[in-house]
Amino acid sequence: MTLFTTPWPVAWSHNLSTNAMTILSSTDAQAYCTTLTKKSGSNFYYSFLFLPRARRAAMYTVYAFCKEVDNAVDEPPAGSKPQDELQRWWNELEAAYQGTPTFPVTISLATHVKQLSIPQAYFEELIKGVGMDLSAARYATFQDLSLYCYRVASVVGLICLHIFGPTSARAQDYAVSLGMAFQLTNILRDIETDAAQGRIYLPQEDLQKFGCTEQMILQRQESEELRSVLRFEAARAHEYYAKAQAAFESLSAQDRRALTVSEIMRAVYSRILKKVEAPGHRIFGPRVRLSTKHRLALATGVWLRSKFS
Repeated sequence: MTLFTTPWPVAWSHNLSTNAMTILSSTDAQAYCTTLTKKSGSNFYYSFLFLPRARRAAMYTVYAFCKEVDNAVDEPPAGSKPQDELQRWWNELEAAYQGTPTFPVTISLATHVKQLSIPQAYFEELIKGVGMDLSAARYATFQDLSLYCYRVASVVGLICLHIFGPTSARAQDYAVSLGMAFQLTNILRDIETDAAQGRIYLPQEDLQKFGCTEQMILQRQESEELRSVLRFEAARAHEYYAKAQAAFESLSAQDRRALTVSEIMRAVYSRILKKVEAPGHRIFGPRVRLSTKHRLALATGVWLRSKFS
């Protein structure tokens, strides 16, 4: 389960045979990425609206890449093997950096990574992170889980820095901490959804600490033991939000303004975390969501503060 958990149509590149595949122009490839992102309904989409046009296009493409790689594991084409799909994306990533991509997303990506000098290693780490869902359905310790969170979330933040502008060491600290906070928030929000797929991301050492068994989760038991684990992990997520805040405040005013989109996402995900840890929240109830109106209100507030600070 990565950050990108919204419904997504099957990728164009999966619907055509190799012989029938037509290489798109960079303009058409960008249009493909933009359309898919707009249809996603993701929390991220509303923050992208506050970017200048060129940077917004780059974010649409990065989002599309991340989501389609995620779907290679969570929603692979009928009759395919997730491992083979991930290898196809690994090969396409290499092709994008060599200037010979064939998928719509990687055709668009090739243009942006060249213009923005985004390291290939970041995308490779992302693919490795998504691949961890094929080999691990449990994590013994938080240290083990941290690697997963870094690869599927923090690395995305590091990629985004090249789009937003600031890439200093403190900006990287900000991106890594914020990615960790986002992914922990997602894990706590999606306990039921993940359990339905046989996955429990909550560290085994923490479940044992509070006397929570796997069966309590798999059988959808609203136990005090599980709620104690949730509070413990929520506190950990808050620590990462605080680390991100400290790094953000150490940046120059110009860099802080450049990170407005990230700050919008911090406002959205922080609000989701508060809902998840609220006393009346049902762990096995409806998935916590913010309305479009609420997300836009949060985004507008952050943008106005950034503009006039």
